[in-house]
Amino acid sequence: MTLPPEAYLWFKTLHIVGVVVWFAGLFYLVRLFIYHVETAELAAELQQPFRDQYSLMEKRLANIITTPGMVVAVSMAIGLLVAQPSWLQQGWMHAKLGFVAALLAYHVACYRLMGQLQAGTCQWSGKQLRALNELPTLLLVIVVMLVVFKNQFPTGAATWFIVALVVFMAASIQFYARWRRLRAEAQAVTGS
Repeated sequence: MTLPPEAYLWFKTLHIVGVVVWFAGLFYLVRLFIYHVETAELAAELQQPFRDQYSLMEKRLANIITTPGMVVAVSMAIGLLVAQPSWLQQGWMHAKLGFVAALLAYHVACYRLMGQLQAGTCQWSGKQLRALNELPTLLLVIVVMLVVFKNQFPTGAATWFIVALVVFMAASIQFYARWRRLRAEAQAVTGS
């Protein structure tokens, strides 16, 4: 089958749009999970209304934005591979597909967590979910680097600087969340 010359550009355009939509959903979905879990800290009469609202928001985000974004990203990636089958012979593409498989597993795990939250059986803490929320960022950075650098994946000082920067950002987010929580606890004790 011969594709028209512009097919590659359409596949690439829609693949990028799908990836952006998919990641926007993944980033926000786990943030909603955090808020959902933290409803346990609210006054008893507020817990169920907030849980119901977060459940509704999670379902809509997952089903209307996140999963359709994933479907567009994956289907357009298949189109790209049909247009450029030689990529399947290259190591960078094998690595990229491995990381994409990890993202798909993360997506499925998010649905599982969403079901547990709605059933009231989720055992994850807000802190654990915050750490989980950093995983797609790391995978995104790796996948983008693989696509940009392909077989010349950098292993020099600049690469390790970027890796350190990502780790620093993730640690800073965790530190800030802990600081905010401790500050709120201290204010609750002092009554100010």
